[in-house]
Amino acid sequence: MSDHSLPDDSRLMIHEILKQYWGFDSFRPLQKEIIESVLNGNDTLALMPTGGGKSLCYQVPALAKEGMCLVISPLIALMKDQVENIRKKGITAFAIFSGMSRKEIVNTLKVASNSNCKFLYVSPERLETALFKEYLPGMDINLIAVDEAHCISQWGYDFRPPYLRIAALKEELPDVPILALTASATPEVQTDICEKLYFKTQHIFRQSFERPNLSFSVFKIDSKINKIIEVLTKVPGSSIVYCKSRKRTKEISELLQLQNIAADYYHAGLVQDDRNRKQEAWIENKTRVIVCTNAFGMGIDKPDVRSVIHTDVPDCLENYYQEAGRAGRDGKKSYAVLLYDEKDLHDLENLTAQRFPPLSEIKNVYQAVSNYLQIPSGGGQGESFDFDIADFLKKFKLNSHIVLFSLKALEQEGWLAFNEQAFIPSTVQFITGKAPLYEFEKSHPELEAAIKSLLRAYEGIFDHEVPISELVLTSLIKKNPEEVKKQLQELHRSGIIFYQPQKDIPQLFLLRNRIKTEDLTINMSDYNHRKEKFRLRCKELIHFIREKTECRSRMIASYFGDTSLSRCGICDNCLRQKAFVLSKEEFENINTRIINSVKDKPIPAQDLLLRLFDVKKEKAWKVIEFLQAENKIEMDKDGLVRIK
Repeated sequence: MSDHSLPDDSRLMIHEILKQYWGFDSFRPLQKEIIESVLNGNDTLALMPTGGGKSLCYQVPALAKEGMCLVISPLIALMKDQVENIRKKGITAFAIFSGMSRKEIVNTLKVASNSNCKFLYVSPERLETALFKEYLPGMDINLIAVDEAHCISQWGYDFRPPYLRIAALKEELPDVPILALTASATPEVQTDICEKLYFKTQHIFRQSFERPNLSFSVFKIDSKINKIIEVLTKVPGSSIVYCKSRKRTKEISELLQLQNIAADYYHAGLVQDDRNRKQEAWIENKTRVIVCTNAFGMGIDKPDVRSVIHTDVPDCLENYYQEAGRAGRDGKKSYAVLLYDEKDLHDLENLTAQRFPPLSEIKNVYQAVSNYLQIPSGGGQGESFDFDIADFLKKFKLNSHIVLFSLKALEQEGWLAFNEQAFIPSTVQFITGKAPLYEFEKSHPELEAAIKSLLRAYEGIFDHEVPISELVLTSLIKKNPEEVKKQLQELHRSGIIFYQPQKDIPQLFLLRNRIKTEDLTINMSDYNHRKEKFRLRCKELIHFIREKTECRSRMIASYFGDTSLSRCGICDNCLRQKAFVLSKEEFENINTRIINSVKDKPIPAQDLLLRLFDVKKEKAWKVIEFLQAENKIEMDKDGLVRIK
């Protein structure tokens, strides 16, 4: 699309807005084309890799038009960051998300409707509430921006049913264009996004997946920590190390500190102040390495990350590409390193069964949830309940994975909505020795019951932080919940335990009345289709890991429908292939030496390679295999090489 598709004053305006608010003289690739498509009133899908500047694509056109842009995003932390950043530019913006009281929501909607508000960020589950619908007509919406748009497709890697409600906005606001944004969507999911959002015509802009400065490497190793240290020693500069568990983030950061590497750990279980402090120290390069779960990275634009190391295998290429893509946004040489062992691949092969429990397990969880919340038969629809999942698991002796993925299945089928986004369970770890603990108990008899209850109820509480439930302790200590919390805080202040109180209570919202468990149904056809799609995503990732010749950048780009990339020349596979390339002179030299070595008598292959000591083993084997294929030499079952 050319500049001439917009009037001259509009073309001038978007460049002025870019300069005034962001200080840039020109747009990044595709940003201008996407903005022009939106300003021409087109429903538009923008597929832009992590760090490609997606938010600018709706912020600029919204500022160029009268009215307000409605931004739909599932990520509360990201919403808050975006609102804060926009306000710093002197632009009015608000956000509405889960956890806000009705009074807060009403106040925000009133102010947004009656002010010069340019951006209202909303989580998708808020769209169909009566309150939101009441204020919608008075908002003067000029654009609907759908962030993380892949969440609308049940065939994608992160399907979220509330996203399906976005389509209803089309009926309320038929003339308002939609801009759908995502960093990672396969061609099938791209088509599904356009269909689910009722695009009149498909205007799809896909930024190239080429990252010429980013080298992808995959290593199968026994000691992951040794390889991490090796990579960090060879590649100076800022780094992210991704782990799957919170516990491992702390362990690895401490091991790195022992090697005099300035490292810290980060996960969603930390208090907000700690998270902000650790994040800022890393951004300002006071901390060189941040060891984290995938809770870290969203909305953080640090251009000078030189390496991203995955110590654990993610569950799909979409997540891997997003996380690895945080390296080298400044265009300088950077490295994405994925470490694995056979157990990782075995776990990945078995992950589908865990993520998609059988219907019998889903029914069992539905029954247990109904009993736990004491929902009467035929009742509950429209009610919201506090759902202490730690207490629930303990009372019903259920597996946490089965419960979480059964709840996800019930959510995707429209039975309930489970929000655990901001939920951080209370944790406790004893940080004193057993002898000092005994002395403390003697001098503080009022706290003895709390100490003994913690030790009896929770295994491993001396070794690491353990999720605990104040409700369970209430019944064990025979004190009210407030008294239990006071005692835990007293033990924390006295240096006996490290106690982090629960930060929020997850909410379980019933979308339908309770029915008999035997009558519970889910659409098994869709469920099995999603299961098969997940299995294929795992298979694609295993193929990516095991592949030793194909260019890794091309594999990733091809997965997302971009087949235009040439070999990158810098990934481990490309470098391996370069090592195998033989010039004509090299080939003739190695060929002659092999023939001369075996012409008089057969010799073992290992001895032959020793005679070719100054030749790379891969190159020597390449010539040996060529001579075998040409029937000039042969190798018997004992490994003896002879003239044929």
